[in-house]
Amino acid sequence: MRTRVRLRRLRRSALRRRSDVIEVWTALVVAVLLFVGAPLAGAAAAWWAHDQARALAAAQRAERHRVRAEVTGQIPDTLPSADGSPQRTYRVTVRWTEDAGKVRTATARVPNGTRHGDVVDVWFDARGRNVVPPPGESAIWQHTLTMGACATGGAVALVLLGHGAVRRVAMRHRLAEWERDWARTEPEWTRRHPA
Repeated sequence: MRTRVRLRRLRRSALRRRSDVIEVWTALVVAVLLFVGAPLAGAAAAWWAHDQARALAAAQRAERHRVRAEVTGQIPDTLPSADGSPQRTYRVTVRWTEDAGKVRTATARVPNGTRHGDVVDVWFDARGRNVVPPPGESAIWQHTLTMGACATGGAVALVLLGHGAVRRVAMRHRLAEWERDWARTEPEWTRRHPA
């Protein structure tokens, strides 16, 4: 029913106002932007985010190296974190043998539940500091989809806010047009003459 009313506003009519035509064309532009523009903006943002995340992961893989190390340090009791849940990782001393046969030790983060003598994967940067592993393919895709969804949602919100502003201005103009027209026709209907 609303579609017929809006399309009816495009026909020639004595009751049709310029603000009616602007509102109909704005609604058509909004529909195109919502169904074509917003998904394209989301896809472009996702594509950009995917390329950036892959480049970052490649750079981190180049500067970081993984070591298979044995846990040699004292395992702390599992202490709750600030939010009350158990810690996911904790720092402990680990030992590994390098390719040249040199035995090295360092303090590294290991997952909760690791016991003394377990062999774990730990990552170090070029300076020998323990770092998080570079993002894997699933983390890259999570980032890609999140950025695409946020960009699409942002585009939709922007289009709807713009549409709301145009409708508000169109309604103000429509009421002003109706007021002017009523000021002209009211004396004929009421047979009252302005003072």
